[in-house]
Amino acid sequence: MYIPSFSSAIADSVFPFNWLQDAMHALVIYLAAFFTTTPSSGVGSPSSISGKYLIGLGIGDVTGPVVETNMMGYASLAQTDTGLHMRQRSRAFIVADTSNPSERVLFINSDICMGDTGIRRTIISSLASRYGDLYTLANTALVGTHAHSGVGGYLENLLPQVTSRGFVNDTAAAIVSGTLKAIADAHNSLAPGNLKLGNTTLQNANRNRSPSAYLANPEWERAMYEGDQDWTVSVLGFEDTNGGARGLMSFFPVHGTSLYENNTLVSGDNKGMAAWMYESYIEPSSMPGNNSFVAGFIQSNVGDTSPNTGPGFRISDFESNRMIGQAQFEATRTVMEGNNMTGVSGSVKSVHVYLDMTNYSFTLPNGTLARTCPAALGYSFAGGTSDGPGAFDFTQGHNSSQPSNPFWEIVKIFITPPPSEEQIACQYPKPILLNSGYAHEPYDWAPGTVDVQMLRVGQFVILVMPGELTTMAGRRMREALRVKLIGDGVLDNRAYVVIAGPGNTYGHYVATREEYGVQRYEGASTIFGPATLEAYINRYSELVPHLADNSTGSPSSNAAPLEQTSKSISMQNPVIVDHPSIFKDFGDVLIDVESSTYYAGDTVAVRFVGANPRASLSPFTDSFHVLTRRQILRQNNLRLEGTFFTVDQQVNGEWVVIKTDSHPSTTYKWNRTSTVLGTSTVDARWTIEDGTPAGTYRITYYGDAKSFLGDISAFTGVSSTFIVN
Repeated sequence: MYIPSFSSAIADSVFPFNWLQDAMHALVIYLAAFFTTTPSSGVGSPSSISGKYLIGLGIGDVTGPVVETNMMGYASLAQTDTGLHMRQRSRAFIVADTSNPSERVLFINSDICMGDTGIRRTIISSLASRYGDLYTLANTALVGTHAHSGVGGYLENLLPQVTSRGFVNDTAAAIVSGTLKAIADAHNSLAPGNLKLGNTTLQNANRNRSPSAYLANPEWERAMYEGDQDWTVSVLGFEDTNGGARGLMSFFPVHGTSLYENNTLVSGDNKGMAAWMYESYIEPSSMPGNNSFVAGFIQSNVGDTSPNTGPGFRISDFESNRMIGQAQFEATRTVMEGNNMTGVSGSVKSVHVYLDMTNYSFTLPNGTLARTCPAALGYSFAGGTSDGPGAFDFTQGHNSSQPSNPFWEIVKIFITPPPSEEQIACQYPKPILLNSGYAHEPYDWAPGTVDVQMLRVGQFVILVMPGELTTMAGRRMREALRVKLIGDGVLDNRAYVVIAGPGNTYGHYVATREEYGVQRYEGASTIFGPATLEAYINRYSELVPHLADNSTGSPSSNAAPLEQTSKSISMQNPVIVDHPSIFKDFGDVLIDVESSTYYAGDTVAVRFVGANPRASLSPFTDSFHVLTRRQILRQNNLRLEGTFFTVDQQVNGEWVVIKTDSHPSTTYKWNRTSTVLGTSTVDARWTIEDGTPAGTYRITYYGDAKSFLGDISAFTGVSSTFIVN
């Protein structure tokens, strides 16, 4: 999404149609002003360099509206958020060549479902205005952890916006501003350091949710691997010149579906949990998000994985989330604290092109011609998976051309154009449910052009993939690129290749040709047809020479995808007004702590007179047509880099914050009690952990109320004190 610049961000001028672009720009400026510091000199060069690289790390809060907004991942209309479990974060990692600091890579790992073309476009545009040409399309990657419990409505194409009732500007603005804060912190912390690389095996933290499709792959190929899932945890460690740990990137494939479809509390799922565990392990006294050690738990070939391995998910999804997060944390810690990590050395390189996947023709290794297709989704896409069952009467494994439901055969014609004979043949054997690649009204339903990108630091190469590769698709991709890197003399046998995704663009799934033929969910969601994986292997392989030490110039590229955000529709209702309940004030305690004394394992719960925490447009604006720039900023408070409530301990007569709303022992839940009257309540809960110091505690709620005139007033509420023994 391109954000045009304007000289007076708070001017009262009125602007039509492209209000979303300017609204997002104003929000980003408004929010980023609080969270960024003055940038260091252009290349972040230190006065003396003793490390092999310059490294910088940062973290930022990207949590969008935690209420009244559809969540991203399960595509369920019913999954509208009602509160907060843990805040979503972006974590930024910069590595630059000490001899030529302009040669650098920026990897952003964000607790969102997937990277997005519009979000990335906005981030890179903002970086260009701040840092010039240091951070570019080629060297900047935006990858989502694939958490299915984050705030939705931020993707640029229409189809992922259906359940969020269109584009949610507040979600997108929060992601951009928090990510820019993380990048600024990483840039400003650039200092000499070193990298080290290692791995370990982690079992019982993922399983294959489509084993019948996996079995369609050749037996000889399956025999090369121990199981139908990848169990390798690959870790890139960041150190200062004294060997002190500054952060890490940990790659492991497991779906962000530990928290179920019926969960309505915003969270980073198991990757966010693992990151919090490692960061708090290193800096136990820091509040979540205020740490200098940055741990990125990065998604890999996630397509056919599930975290629901048991027994945790049989207890509760939150317990399963904790267990899968802890498994990744402990495996990563084993690598970082072991003695088997290898030093990373060599050039820093990156390459990026756009690839038009609607009709990409290429030659397979056996000499035959192949091509991709305009996007289309099969019936099994609507059948869902074991992690999130589909709606209506759709089932997986449907590859018949016979109608499964005459109603849908009629309805789908009005949703997307009927497929041509050419499209049917290209996508065969997929029975096409949604011919999304031909749907362009009111704007593009699906991507046609995707980002192809690779980042290299020494012998370590990241394939940033615009989709969800299945286990075997990921194995083929990694192996093919490693063979190419070594065969072309770009790297020696130390070459270590990992997959990160879904990143930059969401091109849905990437199944092998054999898995595609089975047409389970992953095959039905491989939108560009049966040759998708082979197309990616071909194009990424062509770009390998650009990762060589002496490479110069840029490869040829297809045109960038057209910007869609200015066309976006939003049907989310604004917050009109907040009122306290009768004879009450905002922040008043409605249900106080029920006991004067609590113990480890107990849950303290308090209910307050609340206000809507969702950012909202002024009630006096027509949100589809006209919005003044000043009114953009008259909104409720997302409290980015802050908190909706705290747990406080009395220490030497002073109240000290010990927990925020981003700690996994707390939950924040908002409830609308009257839409007409604008009244609501907030429930703040804290489950006391083992080892909590004995003492006197309280819970403090921080809210912001909106008047009918659009003014925002902050308020607080405080519970009675209680004792923890």
